[in-house]
Amino acid sequence: MHVPDGFIDPPVSLAAGATALAAVTLALRGARREPAASAAPLAGLVAAFVFAVQMLNFPVAAGTSGHLLGGALAAVLAGPWTGLLCITVVLTAQAFLFADGGLTALGVNITDMAVVTTLVGYAVFRGLLAVLPRGPRAVTFASFGAALVSVPAAACAFTLFYALGGTTDVPVGTVFAAMTGVHALIGVGEAVITAMTVGAVMAVRPDLVHGARAVTRAPAAPARAPRPRCRFAAAVMAVTVVLAGFVSYYAASTPDGLEKVARDKGLDREERAHAAEDSPLADYRVKDVDDARASGALAGVIGVGVTLAAGTGALVVLRRRRARPPVPRVEEARRTEAV
Repeated sequence: MHVPDGFIDPPVSLAAGATALAAVTLALRGARREPAASAAPLAGLVAAFVFAVQMLNFPVAAGTSGHLLGGALAAVLAGPWTGLLCITVVLTAQAFLFADGGLTALGVNITDMAVVTTLVGYAVFRGLLAVLPRGPRAVTFASFGAALVSVPAAACAFTLFYALGGTTDVPVGTVFAAMTGVHALIGVGEAVITAMTVGAVMAVRPDLVHGARAVTRAPAAPARAPRPRCRFAAAVMAVTVVLAGFVSYYAASTPDGLEKVARDKGLDREERAHAAEDSPLADYRVKDVDDARASGALAGVIGVGVTLAAGTGALVVLRRRRARPPVPRVEEARRTEAV
C-alpha cells in the first residue's frame, strides 16, 4: 500500500507530513515508557523482520497480491509507540533507498501504514484481550483480530486522503469500495502471518511480547526489561535474512492491492517518477548485479541490515535519554546553602 508521488496533492501531502511528524514525536515520548525502549535490539529485530516479510507478496485474487503492513504485529511485540517507530523506520528506508513509496508521499505512508495500523491494531488487540479467556492463547487470537482489522483501516485512511486531495476525478465511492474490498482479503493474510509470528515468539520468549503482559501472571516489568538472549536474537536474524535473501525471490510478482486498484480505476494517471528511481537499490535490486536472484537477495539483506541498525539505534538513543539522571543546578544549590 505504498502510495507513490502524484496520487495526493501537495497541500494534503504536507498536512499528512505534519501529522506524521506529530505522531512520531509523541511516539518518541511514549516509547520511553515501554519495555522495548530498554531492550533496543528487540525493536531493531522487529523493524528488520517487518522489512523482510514485506518483501513477500502473497496472492489474494486473480492478478492481485498483498504484503504485510506490520503495524499490528509491531505493536503487539514491542508496544504501540515503539511499534510505530519501527514501521516508520521501515517506510523511510524503503522510500529513500528502494524507491518504494513516494518521497513527497512519505507523510501519507507513515500516517497510513505506521500510525493507523499500529494504533488501530493495538486498540483492537486490547479490546479483544478484555473479552477473551485469560491466557497465552488469547494473545495469539487477539493479534489475529488486530491485524485483520488494521489493514482495511489503512485502506479507509488512504481513501480519506484521496477524498481530501486526490489528483484524479475517480469517484471517492469507487475508490473506497475497491480499496476496502481487496484489502479485506489482504487483511486475512496479514492476520495469519501476525498470529503465527506472535504465537511462535510466545512459545519461546513470552517475556518479550509486550501484549502478553496483560494476560500473563508474571510480576510487573522491572525498570529495565530483560534483553533478548543471544540465541533468540540470532535465530530471529537467521530467519529474517533467509526470508529477505532467499524466500523473497519466490514472492508473487502481481501488483499489490493499491497498485491494482490504481491501474484498474485510473488513480495512477498523475503518478510521477520517483526521485530515487536511480538509487543503487531501487526496486529491491542492486545496481550492476546482473543475476536477478543474487541482486534481489543482496538488496534484501542490505535492507535488513539498515532497518536493524536504524531501529536499534533509535531505541538506544531513547534508552540513554530515559536513563540519564537529572543534572543538579550547582549554582542554585550554592545560593540555597548561602541563605
